[in-house]
Amino acid sequence: MPAERQTSPTWTEERLQALKQHFEAGLTCREIAAELGVSRNAVIGKISRLALTRDNGGDSRRVVRAETTRDGARRPVPKLRRRILRAVTNDPPPIIVEEPVGTVENGCSLFELSKERCRWPISTPGADDFCFCGSKPIDGLPYCPSHTRMAYRVASAR
Repeated sequence: MPAERQTSPTWTEERLQALKQHFEAGLTCREIAAELGVSRNAVIGKISRLALTRDNGGDSRRVVRAETTRDGARRPVPKLRRRILRAVTNDPPPIIVEEPVGTVENGCSLFELSKERCRWPISTPGADDFCFCGSKPIDGLPYCPSHTRMAYRVASAR
């Protein structure tokens, strides 16, 4: 018969207070775990059980929001979509010149792509006429106004 091991509880009052202080100070779960000498998953689990939340002040990395579907189920909103919707709702609407999408005046190759060029692919990869749009993109997005309208379509309400 194995001898009983004396174990001390992982979450003492001192550790709980330290967890709350570090959490309020904005430390990551990994940093809190290193300070307390426990695993990251233990910290995440305890934060969840204590229902601790952060006021991120615009830091969307840790905000978890959900949207409700027509049948009442909740599902998470993708980060990129949330960032785009925030940009659209917070900023005045940009003046978009309606230009035909099919024209490629500034076409560029893969090696010429940069943050200052639209990354919308034109034609079929591997074809002789394949290139990227190359026009000036909207700030913070990879595509020009015309291709942004095509890439980020809002789902219609049925």
